[in-house]
Amino acid sequence: MEMKRKNRILLLFVIINLTSCLGKLSGKPVLTNKTENEMVNEVHVGVILDMGSLEGKILQRCISMAISDFYSVHDHYKTRLVLHTRDSKGETLNALSAAVNLLEHNKVGAILGAQTSTEAKVLAELGNKNKVPVVSFHPPNSPSSINYPYFVEIAQDESSQVKSIASVVEAFKWRNVILVYEDNYDWKDLTPYIVDYLQDKEVHIVRKTAIAMAYEDDQIIEKLHELMALQTSVFVVHMSHSLVTRLFLNAKKIGMISEGYAWILTANSMNLLHFKDLSVLESMQGVVGFKYYVPESEKLQNFTSRWRRTFFAEEPKMEAIESSVLAMRAYDVAWCLAKAAERAWNKIPLIRSPTQLNLRDLHSMRTSVQGSKFLKEILHSKFKGLSGEFQFSKGKLVSNTLEIVNVIGRVRRRVGYWISDGKITKRLHSSNDRRYLLSSSSEHHFEPIIWPGGSASIPRGWTGSRKKLKIGVLQNAGFPELVKVHLDPQTNMTTATGFCIDVFKAALEALEYEVEYEFIPFMKDSEEVAGAYNDIIYQVYLQKYDAAVGDITITPNRSLYVDFTLPYTDLGVGMIAPKDNKNIWIFLRPLTADLWLSIAGLFISIGFVVWLIERPINKEFQGPMSHQIGMIFWFSFSTLVFAHREKLLSNLSRFVVSVWVFVVLILTSSYTATLTSMMTVKQIRLKSEKNYIGYQNNSIIHGVVSNQNFDNYSRHLFSSPKAYADALSKGSKSGGVSAIIDEIPYLKIFLAKFSKDFSLIGSMTTTSGFGFAFPQGSQLARDISTEIVKMRQEGKLIMMEDAWFTSQATFTWEDSSDSVSPLTIDSFRGLFLISGTCSGLALFMFLVFVLYKKWPTVC
Repeated sequence: MEMKRKNRILLLFVIINLTSCLGKLSGKPVLTNKTENEMVNEVHVGVILDMGSLEGKILQRCISMAISDFYSVHDHYKTRLVLHTRDSKGETLNALSAAVNLLEHNKVGAILGAQTSTEAKVLAELGNKNKVPVVSFHPPNSPSSINYPYFVEIAQDESSQVKSIASVVEAFKWRNVILVYEDNYDWKDLTPYIVDYLQDKEVHIVRKTAIAMAYEDDQIIEKLHELMALQTSVFVVHMSHSLVTRLFLNAKKIGMISEGYAWILTANSMNLLHFKDLSVLESMQGVVGFKYYVPESEKLQNFTSRWRRTFFAEEPKMEAIESSVLAMRAYDVAWCLAKAAERAWNKIPLIRSPTQLNLRDLHSMRTSVQGSKFLKEILHSKFKGLSGEFQFSKGKLVSNTLEIVNVIGRVRRRVGYWISDGKITKRLHSSNDRRYLLSSSSEHHFEPIIWPGGSASIPRGWTGSRKKLKIGVLQNAGFPELVKVHLDPQTNMTTATGFCIDVFKAALEALEYEVEYEFIPFMKDSEEVAGAYNDIIYQVYLQKYDAAVGDITITPNRSLYVDFTLPYTDLGVGMIAPKDNKNIWIFLRPLTADLWLSIAGLFISIGFVVWLIERPINKEFQGPMSHQIGMIFWFSFSTLVFAHREKLLSNLSRFVVSVWVFVVLILTSSYTATLTSMMTVKQIRLKSEKNYIGYQNNSIIHGVVSNQNFDNYSRHLFSSPKAYADALSKGSKSGGVSAIIDEIPYLKIFLAKFSKDFSLIGSMTTTSGFGFAFPQGSQLARDISTEIVKMRQEGKLIMMEDAWFTSQATFTWEDSSDSVSPLTIDSFRGLFLISGTCSGLALFMFLVFVLYKKWPTVC
């Protein structure tokens, strides 16, 4: 026994020494009997994979097959790639240690590997330090083209995945989604980009849920139950295939793989789906996911057939083996390295300086002389491989297309393509110039999809669509035009009518999916209708009702408990008051007394100037003095109606009258406008303590009135338009009110009935209008808001208002703080100055002419 132990130790020692010797020779050119007297350069490449993982085994097998296939075709090449495979065991430190060992002992010219982002990060740092190309199957957590020029990615561009997910969600018009991802460093890094792109498409992320690999099945089920309660049925899943298995098995147990649900898997999650057993596949029926696009070819079919036979011989326990796209790219990248090595080492001789390296002294590592040239040749590679066109751009493998697949039975059926410009098409055609021709159908971008539960109907995005919604209805007895509820005691059926009900029904009918619902009267008990609107909002928050409909005002406090739709009524509050049309002297109020006197004085002075100029030459302005005085007054005031019959002969008098007519036109227009305003409304003096303000009972106006400096007023509560009218008719002195303050919809209904005697004298945007209330996170609230916007743009809301309110009132939208004041002389000083100056100038010129004619006589 002791002898056997010594022999084993001796054998191990011999192997270690032989390995060390071979490692020292591996960096030098080696003579190989390829042909007689022909020297072949060996280019050493390190391969670091997790050989305990299924993916690692597949990648290693594909790389080995690629090298064998390449040199069987290119036996004339003067270089040969020599692979040195190391097992990272899925640990980052093992990957780093293996890379250092490969650089030190094997003098590798490139490293191929990195299956996680952390491995990619450390290998990228190491490769950048030593100027050795690192070809990675996984991107690092920072831009490789900027921070790591020696880092080359052959993984799918992550931005393509998130863009494709956003495009599919947008295509199916889903507004709310739930993101489920693995609580792992390699899977978390993509989730912020998914969220950003979905939000750019105006898609709401209801929740982001992380599930760890260490979770027990009970914990996963608990998480899924929490997601079910959100009533959102669209899930985007981004996690490893092993965790995906457990997720869907548990989701099927609790009924989440059924009709109405939609599950979307990223390409990373879908990549190894074909390795699942039948129970997993059954739990994933109807799932939609992404797959890296690989064009079909005879070369690919031959490789797949050989690969299956080879892998099955090595792994007989595996079932339904299929090569992944990443495996095909591993095959292609091995060809790329072989081609690049031939081009690089034919130009630069292979020289490496021996250096002792260890993990504690990484800064002492010397850089590769051939690294930059090798990297350049790798990045300039361009050929048609198993995975399609193989070329790099900015350090990343170019990939412009993703397949959209649907899990049906044991296969993944292709239902569409996503291409780099963000479009989705049923079929992908390529011509010699590589242009893509999209599907001609603009209505459907996908082949028929079978969703979970075997349904062909597109899930609507929320689970509430599968049940009859309970809609709580609150009636305002004083305003049945808004909501009126009738409960039939025999059938126990509730019918509801009114403007609010019509808007709600119209919005539901406009949706692209059918929603079943029933109205339930909201009552405190069997007899009394609830007057407190906050009560019904709280019942929606408790999910006793699926929605609340009625004249419910949107307020910040209520929005803490429910989600409101956009308002479907006018915003703000207004004030109504009696019209002031009983004052017999109201026609004098538009102008102040001094303005009236000034105008009268101007009338007389203009008449006198015209008479003075016209009298010497116009017979109509001559005669007895009494006649002339009457002529002055008649001519002056006749200009108000532009009806004077006297013909003017002097150009000076015509000039004076023309200016005066302009002044009269301005005065009459201003007077008419002011008088109209004063006859329309009665101004309320808010600083007077004798007025009373009225508003509706159980409304939010109490808070509005309190915030608008009405604290010194006595306030009366009313419940109907008739009560409003009676109180306004009495006035504050007779036990009524001087004005009513309420929200605009209520005032429209009031004025539709009593517009003859009352008017709206002002408005303030202090409230947000009426809205429908839904539980928080409800997609139906978002969809109805969209339909409300459409109805407003199309004029349907106005038509509904006219149908219910039958408005005959003419609204005067004025700010109640700006009362209609009479016009003063200050408003017309400039106008009077122009008229007086023109009259004085004309009179001066007349006197000059008279003196000029009489000057010889005087002299």
